[in-house]
Amino acid sequence: MPMNYTETVLGIELGSTRIKAVLLDRSHTPIASGSHEWENQLVDGIWTYSMDAINSGIQACYAELKRDAEERFGTPLTTVGAIGVSAMMHGYLPFDKDGNLLAAFRTWRNTITGEAAEKLSALFNFNVPQRWSIAHLYQAILNGETHVGAIDYLTTLAGYIHRALTGERVMGIGEASGMFPIDSAALDYDHAMVEKFDSVSGQSWKLLDILPKVLTAGENAGCLTAEGARFLDPTGTLQPGCPVAPCEGDAGTGMAATNSVRVRTGNVSAGTSDFAMIVTDHELGVHPEIDMVTTPAGMPVAMVHCNNCTSDINAWVGLFAEFAAAIGSDIDRNTLFTMLFRKALEGDADCGGLLSYNYFSGEGVTALDEGRPVFLRTPDARFSLANFMRTHLLSALATLKIGLDILTQEENVPVDKLYGHGGFFKTPEVGQRLLSAAVGAPVSVMETAGEGGPYGMALLCAYMLWKQPGETLEDYLDNQVFAGAAGSTLCADDQDIAGFNAFLTRYKNAFPVEKAAVEGI
Repeated sequence: MPMNYTETVLGIELGSTRIKAVLLDRSHTPIASGSHEWENQLVDGIWTYSMDAINSGIQACYAELKRDAEERFGTPLTTVGAIGVSAMMHGYLPFDKDGNLLAAFRTWRNTITGEAAEKLSALFNFNVPQRWSIAHLYQAILNGETHVGAIDYLTTLAGYIHRALTGERVMGIGEASGMFPIDSAALDYDHAMVEKFDSVSGQSWKLLDILPKVLTAGENAGCLTAEGARFLDPTGTLQPGCPVAPCEGDAGTGMAATNSVRVRTGNVSAGTSDFAMIVTDHELGVHPEIDMVTTPAGMPVAMVHCNNCTSDINAWVGLFAEFAAAIGSDIDRNTLFTMLFRKALEGDADCGGLLSYNYFSGEGVTALDEGRPVFLRTPDARFSLANFMRTHLLSALATLKIGLDILTQEENVPVDKLYGHGGFFKTPEVGQRLLSAAVGAPVSVMETAGEGGPYGMALLCAYMLWKQPGETLEDYLDNQVFAGAAGSTLCADDQDIAGFNAFLTRYKNAFPVEKAAVEGI
């Protein structure tokens, strides 16, 4: 019997190192997938991806998913029930009225907007991080960049792909909350802050004229056009016409993928970057370490975002892989990752006196505009492979812990339980247990955690397509998706928690070493 693809939903996410796609059936089960590896480039001091890399990358990812589906079911993939796209949040993609890109894509990873972020935070009395789109826009204005006056449309990576698929200048509220502050009561940009920005921008255009329209989860954000179908699938097999969900950021898809959209729930996404999201039940003070964003339904979320997580781990694993090849071992990379992650659990709880800083790039939480990966130890440290790996895993969580302590200790935001997802949690137990040691609370990982962002985006498509009248996103995920979902919950023991705290104390005390590395190298 031919496969009925109209009863499926397709989620695609453009992450920092991989573009991933997953196709779900009516029971929300992944039935096909595809991926494409890519990497950002530092060009003229700007972290960026070329438009050719973006376009060819998403096409390669979709082509792999298409092959997977057709091999599994023997039926050409000509349509789906709905499509949705998500991507790394924030950044800067300005276009003119003819659709021409006016400046190279500036990703979330850049820390070049300090002046703008500081001035806007003071103007709004609201923390505006450097990576937000509005900070990039205002910095371009402050810099006197000539392209600013020609901007007709400012968007993010997800917004660019969504427009390519549908022709619509719209995006989901969670993604929009990484462009400009959101009023959760109005489910739109904060208009008082918009007026303040317009009063200082000095531009002929008004901000609302160049920003995408804000939509919430469940709304229809357009249909796949003929041009959009050919953009995604140049072979012409994919046909136009299916509905497209509001595009979202990786924060929102992470919340959906882990069922963390209700008040007082939270999740940690850990990959190239890591961030914690706690849906709040009260207003918070202004902290430069804390972003206020929203769920895909528009609820306020306190977000601790760290630019650096697994890049340094990946680099060390790459070195070990090179050594393995040099001695004639044919161990594959995934097996090597698993072995080294598991080895970390054999290490001393405090890493035996070893220390590392995983800063490939600047880090807003600790106020560094640039990063330098550093590994150091005392002469009497217990230098073993287990302690070495544990050090790098704890280092990947240290900055996140610094930000979370502000939420839990200064703002009294309860963290009863966190859900983990992303590559850091792919090896069973390891990342889960170490994150629990960092936060001092149970951490749950679902069987679908490895699916991550594209799975969450596909769920948002499913909600748009299959929700009952009046059914909220929170209820849909609880009742239709995650009821009885398999997973595991772990809580670190007292020794692991004490060990992490001892490591973090050393980490903070030695932080001048990282600053010196940035200044001196």
